[in-house]
Amino acid sequence: MLREKFATQVNSATLAEVRALAQSEGRQIQALVDEALSDLVQKRKGARPRQHVMDAYLASHEKYAELYQKLAK
Repeated sequence: MLREKFATQVNSATLAEVRALAQSEGRQIQALVDEALSDLVQKRKGARPRQHVMDAYLASHEKYAELYQKLAK
């Protein structure tokens, strides 16, 4: 994976929380920023659920359709 450097500014309280989170998880801030940006991009793509979430949802309906119908009553 090709990486590219960029610079930005962030609220110091938020940065302090991110640093603490990174330390508590034993990860680098870079990894958290990458994860956060990836999550944001996915979230903004048409505001649609991620495909694996939809697959699980649809599989659940196939497996438990009868139960869901009873619960709806």
